Amino acid sequence: QVQLVESGGGLVQPGGSLRLSCAASGSIFGFAVINWYRQAPEKQRELVVVVPPGGSIRYADSVKGRFTIFRDNAKNTQYLQMNSLKPEDTAVYYCNALLEGRYEYWGQGTQVTVSS
Repeated sequence: QVQLVESGGGLVQPGGSLRLSCAASGSIFGFAVINWYRQAPEKQRELVVVVPPGGSIRYADSVKGRFTIFRDNAKNTQYLQMNSLKPEDTAVYYCNALLEGRYEYWGQGTQVTVSS
């Protein structure tokens, strides 16, 4: 059983930065696809970043150039660095792990609020 734990959310002013963490209970980042989603109130869940175990990281157009993934495989943790935050980035952010194309695990989510 894989457990994912997100942290790092909070309240930040527009233009500010936050760094979210996604820590896994095991060494999965080397072979799992890690997806970062967000869901704002009364909106559909949005796929923000796709992190394949090998290959290029893909960012949604809405965050490209502002969000960056950093990986620390030794700590079984990924970080989502979010810069130049906008009010429309306000959402609960989740990391998701997809193993072998069929086993899916979710973290509990962390709230990000961008407001002055």
